[in-house]
Amino acid sequence: MKTETMPWDAAAHLETGEDVAAYLDAVFAEGDPALVAHALGVVARARGMTDIARAAGVSRASLYKSLRPEGNPELATIMKVMTALGVRLGVDA
Repeated sequence: MKTETMPWDAAAHLETGEDVAAYLDAVFAEGDPALVAHALGVVARARGMTDIARAAGVSRASLYKSLRPEGNPELATIMKVMTALGVRLGVDA
């Protein structure tokens, strides 16, 4: 008997601001820049990539390209996307 699987899409499970905060907190804790870019892309998809791209002042295609795991977005792009998503970094000492 074969078990059927479906692709996992984290964006489908980011329904509240608290969901997004917990997801991004876990991702930032890993310390992997590629994972951070990918996670911001996941959150942007959950919130509507077109709207986030518009709010960040970048094209939708450019945003997809920058926020994929192989992408290498500039810090300025990351900051624009985070602002568009309504999230911010915090410092903890």
